Amino acid sequence: MPTQSAAPSAPPSSTVTTPASTPTWTPVIALSFGIAILVASEFLPASVLPGLAADIGVSEGTAGLAVAATAIAGAFTAPSIAVLLPRTDRRKVMLGLLAAAAVSNLAVAVAPSFAVLLIGRLLLGVAIAGYWSFAFGVGTYAAPGKDRVVSSAISFGVSIATVLGVPLGSIVGDAVGWRTAFGGAAALCVLSAVALAIALPSVPAHPTAGLQMLREALRSTRLMAGIGCVVLVAFGNFAAYPYIRLAIDRIDPGATTWMLLAWGAGAVTGTIVAGMLARWLRPLAGAAPIALGLALVLTANASSVPVLTVAVVLWGFSFNMIPVVVQLWGARVEPERTESAMSLSVTAFQVAITAGSALGGLLLDGYGVRPLLLVGAGAAVAAGIGWALLRIPRS
Repeated sequence: MPTQSAAPSAPPSSTVTTPASTPTWTPVIALSFGIAILVASEFLPASVLPGLAADIGVSEGTAGLAVAATAIAGAFTAPSIAVLLPRTDRRKVMLGLLAAAAVSNLAVAVAPSFAVLLIGRLLLGVAIAGYWSFAFGVGTYAAPGKDRVVSSAISFGVSIATVLGVPLGSIVGDAVGWRTAFGGAAALCVLSAVALAIALPSVPAHPTAGLQMLREALRSTRLMAGIGCVVLVAFGNFAAYPYIRLAIDRIDPGATTWMLLAWGAGAVTGTIVAGMLARWLRPLAGAAPIALGLALVLTANASSVPVLTVAVVLWGFSFNMIPVVVQLWGARVEPERTESAMSLSVTAFQVAITAGSALGGLLLDGYGVRPLLLVGAGAAVAAGIGWALLRIPRS
């Protein structure tokens, strides 16, 4: 997202405009780059798990807690960081969070023990949750009136990191070692901070930011009902997604690589299409989770590669519409409390990731991959119905 001039009293919400003659996209691009690096860092342990576990001296199952720890830290951080920093310029906060992510990755890169590694990963959870909570409001302040573009750009960064982060991390880890991979991630966090420092103007905090805003957001029945839908749809996806490879292997183990790439192609397309269709936000909010439910049912019942391919592409497409929907929906429902709405959405995602992965693992061990796909489908459809029933104020 010539440079915007920042009015000192203007809050970073979707309803704010800043006096500028021409909109600029460089802050939005920088924000998208930052979230991509952070999300890629979140899932980097999965790329290098065997080597990391062997070097640190723990089992692969224990090493996998490095991802869960990040999600748990994020769940606690998202709603609290604005409370702790209610008046701090949001540009400084964003730069500080990227710096924290760089320190986190560097700590993991040199970690002599699993305890040090875990501390580093907890710090990354703080950085991701805070950055994601503020990114939409900061982006719409820097590019006023471009909510759909900002939301799509942030979600595009997440999609790219999800699609490319794990395979690229695995390639780098195999080539030069897992510690070097985390060192590279630290360097990219620094590069992202430099880019954001150059591109982003000063972004003053909203006058009611902090505990007051959070309390008011929590009292909003419509917002909290929507947050419940976020939990359902994210739970539905993450009960199933960690085991997508097993679902593919049931049909054709040799198709795994290109099938995952097909999921990624669907994901990137879904992010773009969601931004294009965002003017019809209420039907989109209802349709995307229901489409995800359909994709999971198709995946569970697929008996051939063509059917599975359709299911996997639809899965990637539909789920990656959700982050765009969630950001725009929160901003529409709570335009003066967008910061708190985003933070609560991030908390919902992080809680759902942890709970979904845990329950999915239990279902997998007890019943196999098909039941967990169907449970995920049920949760996603319930979220779609819920959103379809919730009225959205006119923009």
